[in-house]
Amino acid sequence: MYEQKTWEHLLDELLATVQLPHIAKREGTFVYDVLSPSALQLEQAYIQLDRVLEIGFAETSYGRYLDMRADEHGLKRKASEAARGMVTFKGKTGAVIPKGVTVATTDGTMYSSQAAALVADTGVVSVPVKALEAGSSGNVPAGIINTIITELPGVQSVFNAAPTSGGYDGEPDSELLQRLLAKVRNPATSGNADHYLQWALEVPGIGDAKVFPIWQGPGTVKIVVLATDKHAPDTEVIAEVRQHIETMRPIGADVTVAGAIEVPVHVEVQISLTPEAGSVDQVRTQIEQGMKEYLHKLAFKDRVVRIARIANVLLDTLAVLDYDQLKMNGANHNLVLQEDQVAVLGTVKLL
Repeated sequence: MYEQKTWEHLLDELLATVQLPHIAKREGTFVYDVLSPSALQLEQAYIQLDRVLEIGFAETSYGRYLDMRADEHGLKRKASEAARGMVTFKGKTGAVIPKGVTVATTDGTMYSSQAAALVADTGVVSVPVKALEAGSSGNVPAGIINTIITELPGVQSVFNAAPTSGGYDGEPDSELLQRLLAKVRNPATSGNADHYLQWALEVPGIGDAKVFPIWQGPGTVKIVVLATDKHAPDTEVIAEVRQHIETMRPIGADVTVAGAIEVPVHVEVQISLTPEAGSVDQVRTQIEQGMKEYLHKLAFKDRVVRIARIANVLLDTLAVLDYDQLKMNGANHNLVLQEDQVAVLGTVKLL
């Protein structure tokens, strides 16, 4: 709106206001040198005014300003969540594991035990743990937690037999904006489909959802949810969605909440590499990253996984010169998903 308010334009306007006769106003004169810094400061002020206009509208707002726009419609940004899981301590029978014991992964991600326990006659005991810092960094695979930080007499080692999960980085601007626009553009009233969609998206860890009204007759509703990483959510998150909706739903509604059904996309292709290409494993990693980005954009937006788009991913990979014999899930045609399915990366086989 204020793009024309440049230093040059503003300086010309200021110089034009000096109407005294016989006063020199060209560059290097006293009047020019006095008014030039003022024009520069005014230019900066107009730039800030443009920013004020942008943050006043939801689609161009960000950060705490977007929080304020969302708050006007009763929406709060979903906070970060700490990952949780179970670890198993090995040691002498009867060794004490106090609540608050700190364990860690080899790269320093730390967890605190959430309950006290004693090592059983079998020489092991399992206790729940929670990451000390909230965020997805606490979601680690099995066998990664292997270091005891707190001194524990009689305890020899620790390990996690299963992955930790539930860690969430907090709602980014893009997802908060999506929820805000959905609420404004699709008003939710009296437990309609839009209402169930909003309730599902209010739960941390949920990135998208689909609502199927009357899916098994009158009074029945099914909500299929998708995690923020475009995979099926953990069972704990699905349970949170179910519990949250249960407190909000109209009386008499029979509600079912389920995670999206994952459909792996396996790719097999013969490729020619550029002379500068690295190892095959490095090229595969690059292709897998491109595949993930493509499938993330599709999730709950488009039911067709297009083989031509897979070809584009290959050609957009800098190390790939050309390809041949491309197959997706053993076929050379598109993959069509069901309404409650989501495509996820399977294997990438390079011939």
